[in-house]
Amino acid sequence: MQDQLHLALIQTHLHWENPVANRSHFTQKILEVSGDIDIIVLPEMFTTGFSMNAQSLAETMEGDTLYWLKELSKQKEIAICGSIMITENDTYYNRFVFVTPDGHIEFYDKRHTFNMAGEGDVFEQGQEKIIVNYLGWKLCLQVCYDLRFPVFARNVEEYDVLLYVANWPKPRVAAWDALLKARAIENMCYTIGVNRIGLDGNGLEYVGHSGVYNVLGEEIAFAKAQQEIITTTLSKNHIIQTRTKLPFLQDKDQFKIL
Repeated sequence: MQDQLHLALIQTHLHWENPVANRSHFTQKILEVSGDIDIIVLPEMFTTGFSMNAQSLAETMEGDTLYWLKELSKQKEIAICGSIMITENDTYYNRFVFVTPDGHIEFYDKRHTFNMAGEGDVFEQGQEKIIVNYLGWKLCLQVCYDLRFPVFARNVEEYDVLLYVANWPKPRVAAWDALLKARAIENMCYTIGVNRIGLDGNGLEYVGHSGVYNVLGEEIAFAKAQQEIITTTLSKNHIIQTRTKLPFLQDKDQFKIL
């Protein structure tokens, strides 16, 4: 276990429904990342933008994007994660993949599909909450709209980091800011949100606001609209000391999600 975890968050525009262009774009961004970094985080649907055109764009877990991620992760010796469209058994998923330098892949399927945009008509709802153990840190993977549903994210596993990737548009960005902070406070964990910027193919505008909040909900890193790479360092000691001094999680409600 290491006390510090170093992350680089890539907040950038996306090429609409163009995986080849997006992989090329992110290759450049990832290669720009330097220094002592353990994990690189990309936005939701980083190869396509938030499209419902899964029939044409979804890939398999043996497809080009997973191969590319494994190669880059090995080359940089850094874990890389973000969400992409995946097809399995004639079903589509908005899948958050976490790739480590040794080629290991863990994944989480987005539970709360954004039905105002018809996501639930295209993509299967995920059923399982996923906690990734990496370098002695426990990371809870979540995707965009999941942020509005705190019960599913409730910290009953004593995870260290709640990690959201998103395409969260400008008109509702105030909610994004407030909810990230709230999730950190109520779960006594670091909470990280990585959003995109720019316009998508539906004319929606995104202004980023990728941010990192500590166990007390204090902002420790924040990306303005045009900032594309933000680095941050998390401290396990901060988590331990704060939870020891303020053991709020000991009084959490006990419940099961059906």
